[in-house]
Amino acid sequence: MFTSLLSISLGAILINNFIFAQFLGICPFLGVSSKMDTAFGMGIAVTFVMGLSSAICWVINEYILMNLGLAYMQTLAFILVIAVLVQLVEMFLKKSVPSLYTALGIYLPLITTNCAVLGVVLLNVQEDYNFIESVVYGITGGLGFLVAIALFASVRDRLQFADYPKAFEGFAISLVSAGLLALAFMGFSGMQIW
Repeated sequence: MFTSLLSISLGAILINNFIFAQFLGICPFLGVSSKMDTAFGMGIAVTFVMGLSSAICWVINEYILMNLGLAYMQTLAFILVIAVLVQLVEMFLKKSVPSLYTALGIYLPLITTNCAVLGVVLLNVQEDYNFIESVVYGITGGLGFLVAIALFASVRDRLQFADYPKAFEGFAISLVSAGLLALAFMGFSGMQIW
């Protein structure tokens, strides 16, 4: 069991990272990664929503949808759960950390439609993970998102002082940098765990 959970964890963080290997969740990744504090805040929010939605969606899928023969309603049910969780996170941040709430702006409610969050719960069903495996995959998938967005934010901070051709000014150099980071993470794709 431990090796299975370790394999799921390392896979979600390094090998099958949602940003760099599966290309899910690119919108907030590119939009919020200009400053390290907002990137870190978004990474924590996504990790929280991924972990909690994995747990809740597993229970809903296992005990309600499958028992009632409503497997075709999975995507709709999962989106509703994710939307409620994001609203709770948004209310919490607005009340407790207004500066982060303002910094995240439009990207905070976009967690609801973040394909990485929906992807993790759908992959839990597809891979037939049990409850513990689903929660571990959700949390470590979020941590992989956090690692990716924090790395990219630090790269973008350094790009402000970099000397690159004029044609790459603005968003173009960010896309090139994201591509190079994705290539670096693809080096983990041949990694095998036990």
